[in-house]
Amino acid sequence: MANKIKIVHIVSEVAPFSKTGGLGDVSRSLPKAQNRLDHEVMIITPFYEKVIDIKKYDLKPVFKNVKIYLNSVDHVEVAYWKGYLMEDLPIYFIENKKYFSQKKKLYGSSHENARFLIFDVAALKLLSLLKFKADIIHCHDWQTGLIPFYLKNDFRYSKTLKKAKTIFTIHNLVFQFGHNWWETPLADRDYGRRRIPHLDDPSIENINFAKRAILFADIINTVSEQYRDEIITKHFGQDLQRILKNRADRLFGIINGIDYNAYNPENDTSLWRNYNYAKISGKTDNKKGLQKKFGLPVDAEIPLLCATSRVTFQKGFEQIVHLLPQLLRLEAQFIVIGSGDKKYIRGLLKIARKHPKKIVVIPSHEENQKYETLVYAGSDFLLLPSVHEPCGINQLIAMRYGCIPIVREVGGLFDTVSNYNPSTGSGSGFTFKGEDDFSFYSAIIRGMENYRHVDSWKRLIQKTMQESNSWEIPAKKYIKLYRKAMKLKTKE
Repeated sequence: MANKIKIVHIVSEVAPFSKTGGLGDVSRSLPKAQNRLDHEVMIITPFYEKVIDIKKYDLKPVFKNVKIYLNSVDHVEVAYWKGYLMEDLPIYFIENKKYFSQKKKLYGSSHENARFLIFDVAALKLLSLLKFKADIIHCHDWQTGLIPFYLKNDFRYSKTLKKAKTIFTIHNLVFQFGHNWWETPLADRDYGRRRIPHLDDPSIENINFAKRAILFADIINTVSEQYRDEIITKHFGQDLQRILKNRADRLFGIINGIDYNAYNPENDTSLWRNYNYAKISGKTDNKKGLQKKFGLPVDAEIPLLCATSRVTFQKGFEQIVHLLPQLLRLEAQFIVIGSGDKKYIRGLLKIARKHPKKIVVIPSHEENQKYETLVYAGSDFLLLPSVHEPCGINQLIAMRYGCIPIVREVGGLFDTVSNYNPSTGSGSGFTFKGEDDFSFYSAIIRGMENYRHVDSWKRLIQKTMQESNSWEIPAKKYIKLYRKAMKLKTKE
C-alpha cells in the first residue's frame, strides 16, 4: 500500500488486557480496524502486573532495566514487554514495579500524575529504542497528554519523531489529570506552558495533562460530533472551553463504534440462546434466563429495564436513584449492574432490599463485564440519562442486542440514538432533552407504552439491531484525519 501510515496508539488501558470502561474497548477496536485497512499500527500501554497475565497473553520481554530520564535530574528504570492484539498488530507494555505493579486497580493512586508522566516518557523512549519513525502518534485521554507537549518542546527522546504528528483524543473532558480539576485551588492550577516540576515536587500532581495536550497537539478530536460542539461552551467545557475554542480549527468529532465480532448476539457464548435481527425470539429465552438467574419473577411479558454503565453522577444516577421509588410503582422490572460512586450504590441497594422482586442491583465491575451482553440480550430497555456523554459505548452494544435505549440528548447519545416515532416507524430509541425528572420519566413511559404494541415493537428491535455502528466507518474517518495532520507544517 503506497500510502500506508505508521501509527502508534498510546493509551492507559486496552481490552482484553486491561479495562475499566469504554476507553479499553476503543483502544482495542480502533487499532484493529486500522490494521485491517492495511496501515502499520502498534499500541503502547502500561503493564499492570496484578491485572495482566503474562502467560495467558504470551508476553515476551524486549528491553530490560532501561533507564529513562524525565528531566536533567530525575530518572527511573522501566522494562518493556511485547504481545499481539491480533496478527501483525504488536502491543508493547511498560513495566515499572513502583508505579504500575502495586495494585489491582488501574487508577486511583495519590500520585497519578507521576505515574503517567513516567509512562509518557517511557513510551517516547520505546519509540526511540525501536527506531520507529511514526507518522502519527495517537494519544488517548489525559494520561497521554504530556506527549504532544514534549514533542513540541524537543524533548530528549523525540529525535526519531521529527516528522510525527500528534492526535489527542478527548474521551471525557471531566478527567484532565490525576485528580478532580475543580478541587485544585485557583493559585495552584497549571496554565499549561511552564516546565514540568521534578518528580519529588508535590506540585507535579497539579500539572494538567489534558490542557497541555490541547495546547500542543497537532489535531484534537472528541468521540462524537455533538460533544465536539458542546465542549467549546461553558456548560460542557470543564473550564477548558476557551483554549478549545481558540483551537476550534484543529478540533474535530468522530463517533466511536463497537467491534461487531466481539459483540454479536448470533454467536455470543455468554447467552442462553443466540439470535439475530431476522429471528429475535431468542431474546425471550434470554429474558427468562436472566430473570431466573437474578431472582426476579419469570415473566416474558413484563418490561425489563437495565442500567449497565458506571454508577456515577455523569451517567445520570442521581436522577435514577431519585426516580426509582416512582418507577417501581410501574409494572416493570429493573437490573442495575456496575461499580462506581458508593453514595449511589448504597441508595440503590437500600431500594433493592425493599423491592427484591422488582429490582436487582449488582455493584461489581467484574460482574458487569461478565454479564454485560447477557443483560442486554434479556432486557427490553437500557436507561442512560447521562448529564454529559462524550460518546457512550453502552447504547451501541445494547442496540446491537435489541435492547432499546432511553437516553438524554447530549453528546454521543444525541448522535447515535434517534427518537422513535410510532407513526412513521423512524428512530431507534426514546430520547429527552430536559434535565428534570419529568422529562426522563416521560421518555420511560413513552417507551413502555410502545412496548405494548407487539408488532411495531418487534419491527423497532429488528431495525435497531441492523443499524451500522461498527468501527469500519470511524476507522476510515480517523485515517482521513491523520492525513490532514500529516499535511500540517512541522512548526505552527
